Amino acid sequence: MTEKHLDWREWVPEFVLLAVLWGSSFLFMREGAYAFGAFPTAWVRVTLAAIMLTPILIWRGEVPMLSQHWRPTLSLGILNAGIPFACYAYALMHISTGLSSILNATTPLFGALIAWFWLGDKLNATRALGLALGFTGVVLLASDVPGGISFKAGGAGLAVVACLIATFCYGVAGSFTKRYLHNVPSLVTTTGSFWGASIGLCIPALLTWPNDMPPLQAWGALAIAGLLCTSLAYVLYFRLMTRTGPARTMTVTYLIPVFANLVGVMFLNEVVTHWMMGCALVIVLGTALASGLVGHKTR
Repeated sequence: MTEKHLDWREWVPEFVLLAVLWGSSFLFMREGAYAFGAFPTAWVRVTLAAIMLTPILIWRGEVPMLSQHWRPTLSLGILNAGIPFACYAYALMHISTGLSSILNATTPLFGALIAWFWLGDKLNATRALGLALGFTGVVLLASDVPGGISFKAGGAGLAVVACLIATFCYGVAGSFTKRYLHNVPSLVTTTGSFWGASIGLCIPALLTWPNDMPPLQAWGALAIAGLLCTSLAYVLYFRLMTRTGPARTMTVTYLIPVFANLVGVMFLNEVVTHWMMGCALVIVLGTALASGLVGHKTR
């Protein structure tokens, strides 16, 4: 697929805004998770996003399409939002927002690997090298987590694993969408999947709901995460996919850790080490190779 030739002013502002929204979402998820816990945080986020997008779906007359494809769409929500958001909410209580965002950049690695196994996508030498390089970067990054790797409850090791489970689910969701929902409009898929995630998370969220009412600041953080960093961000994402093509839009993955680390340093006094940045570059390079953004010729 060739990318559309647009003046940079027609797409760069939205592209940067999308990176800012997704990068800052780690901060707001962290603020919410400390007050609500992992499952309630994820549930509030997806439910708010679903509520915001539903009127747009109705206005566009796409509810019948959702009714026709409700089973795979709701199932997609567990993979693409329910499990990942809960995993990140858990991880952000134990590791930094910057580290979580760098691990998030492995999503295309899992996407390429799963598409190879499940859909039979070609995996040439360049893409195989990218997978190896990207996962090597993950291992190196995890080996130097502040405080050391611990797989006990609340340890950094489990937090890193939670992030990787999330990105693995994102990868599965990509292949699932391509196989079962490739002809379904993006707004239908997005809105339906958020409702699916909301339904799937409802019982775990209620069972683990905090005894004390969370403070207003935590509610505000989750409101921003759900309404801006999720629903608005997905609208921007699919708009960019349509206007500029998927290859260019997917590169937003590389900008997200930049803004997430910047926000973490500014508002949480987090420290970004040279080792983290070096590992991030290795992961980004591996991701670019594995996803075909480097060494792939568009036609």
